[in-house]
Amino acid sequence: MSPARESLSAEEARRVALSAQGLRGARPGGGVGPMLRRLGAVQLDTISVLARSHELVAYARLGAIGRAPVERAYWGKGSATFEFWSHAACVLPLEDWPAYAFKRRHWLSKGKRWHSLEMGHHDAVAEVRARLGAEGPLTANELGGAKRGGPWWDWSETKVAAEWLLDTGEVVCRERRGFQRVYDLAERAVPDELRAREWSDEECAGNLVPAAGRALGVGTEADIAVYHGLPRPLVRSVLASSGLAEVTVEGWEQPGWADPAALASLGKRASGRSVLLSPFDSLIWYRERVERLFGLRHRLEAYTPKAKRRFGYFAMPVLGGTRLVGLVDPGRDGEVFVAKQVTVLDPGGVGHIARAINEAASWVGSSEVAVARVEPTSSRVELLGCLASGTARRADGTRSSS
Repeated sequence: MSPARESLSAEEARRVALSAQGLRGARPGGGVGPMLRRLGAVQLDTISVLARSHELVAYARLGAIGRAPVERAYWGKGSATFEFWSHAACVLPLEDWPAYAFKRRHWLSKGKRWHSLEMGHHDAVAEVRARLGAEGPLTANELGGAKRGGPWWDWSETKVAAEWLLDTGEVVCRERRGFQRVYDLAERAVPDELRAREWSDEECAGNLVPAAGRALGVGTEADIAVYHGLPRPLVRSVLASSGLAEVTVEGWEQPGWADPAALASLGKRASGRSVLLSPFDSLIWYRERVERLFGLRHRLEAYTPKAKRRFGYFAMPVLGGTRLVGLVDPGRDGEVFVAKQVTVLDPGGVGHIARAINEAASWVGSSEVAVARVEPTSSRVELLGCLASGTARRADGTRSSS
């Protein structure tokens, strides 16, 4: 049976979610490793504007710790991580290897990826397997090339084979070189005691559902399912025994499930944060949840034609206390941090937006901040004034790198 049902206001739900994500109160200690275990997954993406998304996630929670500690924690010698499919391609704690057995079985049963190649007995699979066994860890380029010469998705058979072996668990990525995956045999790179735990689907869900609940703080059944990519019927089968408390949340049509420890945070005073968030941050990557929690309808517009963009190429939501108060589409022009577009969602949050911009500019080593466009334009003067009184020096307000 689940614990007694509670009711949360919309504001309380936001506070619970932010506390669970390490985005409220004192910055969590211990560095990147404990942060990753707390979140359960950090999404990866190739887009790099101020920094790659996995760096932005750490920056939002830990402050300006620098790239080197982040890279060491994810892929350095002695790191306890691996890459796999959670809600998307993610860095995951190595201890969670057994919990993704359900996905490895799924890929194996399909016999192929989204490509048309049937991989089970393909020559490229045998070749990749043999090369890794004989030569040790290799990148796709070292295996023979990642692409056939066409568009970015036009992978070579070697790359498809390596990825299929990674999907099915025969190969693992625990290292990157120049942001290229390094493939290795799981039997060599994953400890025997972890590989020996071949959990059933129910055992996988029994581990990942409460973990998702702890990372989310509070979420619907759908939120919990998509966090680690679990089928909803499987989530439903273990929710009652997960230790999560069933709650009602103001404005939510579906019941919520909350982590009792996150609920306990409601009774504690905690400071808010003013920070830019990656669009792939685990607080906000699931768009339906963002709209429910924060009232923001937002999607990444990097692949939207420029003329049709509303917020900008890589618009980063701005967390101000317990609300998303605006969006900033950032860029750089030499040593100048360029806010190509600032969208103010809450007129009372302009100070948060300015602090977030100034701190991000300082983090990436920019000595000046320029603002190209502000929506609505009525907020421009106040924003420029707040920026000028901050730590970064404001440059020509019309200058842009676009």
